[in-house]
Amino acid sequence: MLQSLAGSSCVRLVERHRSAWCFGFLVLGYLLYLVFGAVVFSSVELPYEDLLRQELRKLKRRFLEEHECLSEPQLEQFLGRVLEASNYGVSVLSNASGNWNWDFTSALFFASTVLSTTGYGHTVPLSDGGKAFCIIYSVIGIPFTLLFLTAVVQRVTVHVTRRPVLYFHIRWGFSKQVVAIVHAVLLGFVTVSCFFFIPAAVFSVLEDDWNFLESFYFCFISLSTIGLGDYVPGEGYNQKFRELYKIGITCYLLLGLIAMLVVLETFCELHELKKFRKMFYVKKDKDEDQVHIMEHDQLSFSSVTEQVAGLKEEQKQSEPFVASQSPPYEDGSADH
Repeated sequence: MLQSLAGSSCVRLVERHRSAWCFGFLVLGYLLYLVFGAVVFSSVELPYEDLLRQELRKLKRRFLEEHECLSEPQLEQFLGRVLEASNYGVSVLSNASGNWNWDFTSALFFASTVLSTTGYGHTVPLSDGGKAFCIIYSVIGIPFTLLFLTAVVQRVTVHVTRRPVLYFHIRWGFSKQVVAIVHAVLLGFVTVSCFFFIPAAVFSVLEDDWNFLESFYFCFISLSTIGLGDYVPGEGYNQKFRELYKIGITCYLLLGLIAMLVVLETFCELHELKKFRKMFYVKKDKDEDQVHIMEHDQLSFSSVTEQVAGLKEEQKQSEPFVASQSPPYEDGSADH
């Protein structure tokens, strides 16, 4: 009997704090997922990094042997300056000297990556004034972009998701949950096809050094706003119609980001996902809310009654003749 009581008390305790337990498992799962990603990336990429380091050492040693007049410190100083300039998007290669990083179309592309928080990092401000303006521009522009995207996604979701689901539910009598799931899957498939597979095929043709996987990788990294910057289109030295190409990429990134947000909003509105998300939220206790409301009402009522009583006392003190006239009126009425 004691074991059954202890077991029932444990069950009640777990049920009472179920949201906290779920949140704890969520945090633990997220940390394990981070560790899992670190282990996989390290095991996959570390051998390639080691091979690249060995190759660079061999090239450096061979270059110094062929050019004995050049010392190793001088070479390292030159390479350090080259790498520093490359971090700012400036290359010393003759085939890349014709591309400017801060013409209007490149600056427009940079502004779009800043406001969308993609941030490839291939081009960065060089001057202190440019860095200061980038901070101010981002502080104002990022919330403005979030407001803009929220408004656009809300309007698009009404026409693309809610009305079609409601139409099939009312017109044909299908279950609303089933229609919503099918619609979300179809919308996700169309979005992936139009903003991932087709653009990846286009980029693999327009970019000389990109294959389909690298192009698809760029599309995903860009539209998910990760923006690693290892692949940036329109940076080739022989790129035709570079200005028009940059404007087209800017439009693609903006439309693709809107499409991704519409798909995410569509999936978030699914009933099953809503129930799943509520497992990790803090649940409000209705009894406690009612107690707080009643206490607040009682305090408000008591304060009002105290104010009314105070006003009555002030009236009595300001009008003393009322009390002095009342006894003769009472005596007269008694005589009658």
